[in-house]
Amino acid sequence: MPVALTVLGAIVWRELLRFWQQRSRFFGALVRPLIWLIVFASGFRAALGLSIIPPYETYITYDVYITPGLVGMIQLFNGMQHSLSLVYDREMGSMRVLLTSPHRLSWLLTCRLLAGVVVSVVQVYGFLLIAQLWGVDLPWMGFVWVFPALLITGVLLGAAGMLISSWVNQIENFAGVMNFVVFPVFFLSTALYPLWKMQESSVWLYWVCAVNPFSSAVETLRFALYGQLALEPALVTLACAAVLLALAIRGYRPRQRA
Repeated sequence: MPVALTVLGAIVWRELLRFWQQRSRFFGALVRPLIWLIVFASGFRAALGLSIIPPYETYITYDVYITPGLVGMIQLFNGMQHSLSLVYDREMGSMRVLLTSPHRLSWLLTCRLLAGVVVSVVQVYGFLLIAQLWGVDLPWMGFVWVFPALLITGVLLGAAGMLISSWVNQIENFAGVMNFVVFPVFFLSTALYPLWKMQESSVWLYWVCAVNPFSSAVETLRFALYGQLALEPALVTLACAAVLLALAIRGYRPRQRA
């Protein structure tokens, strides 16, 4: 067990060093959600002052509603960027060196996944702090309550990215994956609009958003920010994370034998 923890610590430390050396990644990760929060949400600030929905106990403005969705956006794009780095490392040979380690493949890939989750958590807390200073009404204790949820959702989205990286053979193919996977996953979810709004416009769109695992991730984060547990979304998130991680590990096994 100590050896396994040493491996985990080394991989996480390597990823943090890479993140520190590429500080533009941190600011780049914040630009997209901050544009949504400052520009888009400002235009629809009062759009959700129509109904009181859990976990909120009073009327809310759109910037309050959209913040957990933007947290999910950060983790989603970080998971895709992490998978891109896996493809790059595989092409450059460093990933092949890692996979020839005597340690179990499943543990090595899990450590690499957890390293990406740690980086995404750092980015999320930076965004939440800026959102709080901008005037988004969030409980300060939410910074503590949301931490376990960030780990769960980070594993889900990181595992999804790892699975994609096991399929993509070249970096050049990754742009298409971003267009056909990431954007539909984000927009067809509860990140930007509640399910009841979707149901008013289209029943089939409502069901697409309801079964989207990213919706479960966002709702897990949303409730956690207010110290509440959304049991069903959390269980769905955990189950999907386990399945995606298992598929990703299976996808990498032929490469290990190569």
